[in-house]
Amino acid sequence: MTVTYSDLGLYAFALLILFLTPGPVWLAMLARSLSGGFKAAWPLALGVVVGDVLWSLLAILGVSWIVSEFEGFLTVLRWVAVGMFLVMGALLIRHADKQIAADSRLTRPGMWAGFVAGLVVILSNPKAILFYMGFLPGFFDLSGLRLPDIVAICGISAVVPLVGNLILGASIGAVRKIMTAPKALRRMNISAGCLLIFVALILPFV
Repeated sequence: MTVTYSDLGLYAFALLILFLTPGPVWLAMLARSLSGGFKAAWPLALGVVVGDVLWSLLAILGVSWIVSEFEGFLTVLRWVAVGMFLVMGALLIRHADKQIAADSRLTRPGMWAGFVAGLVVILSNPKAILFYMGFLPGFFDLSGLRLPDIVAICGISAVVPLVGNLILGASIGAVRKIMTAPKALRRMNISAGCLLIFVALILPFV
């Protein structure tokens, strides 16, 4: 592989922060788990995984082509990633009290409905789109990636959200308190915002 374990570790850490930031996936998992238990939640988690892998592949293949045509594009992308992490972190802290709106279409019963809901919510989630298309290229030198590197990146893109969502679905009682308690939601958003800023500060040096 051409990517280092430290690069993969930092990327996994950033993915974890992204997961810990409450959003549409959290609400869909919450609603499905409350209505049908864990058996209703895990298909949604699988759908999210497919979307995560698709976004990461699209980012790698699409940006790699641009990099082959424009020298220095990766350096620009790295600093774009730094700026976007700083902005997202600051906005999370500033709007830490903001509640998240739910979409009832994502909570229909049934295994297939759950899978499709997970795929839809991740493909239409602006947070995920920004991360994969704007941030992922800032973590790796996409011009030198080989098949094992792509597999490793896509594997992390799949495993981190999958494990998080499965734990989320299995421990929905505690999560429900977080999602419905303004103080708890505020603390989580502030913590996630600070972590995003932390990643932005160390990204230029890795």
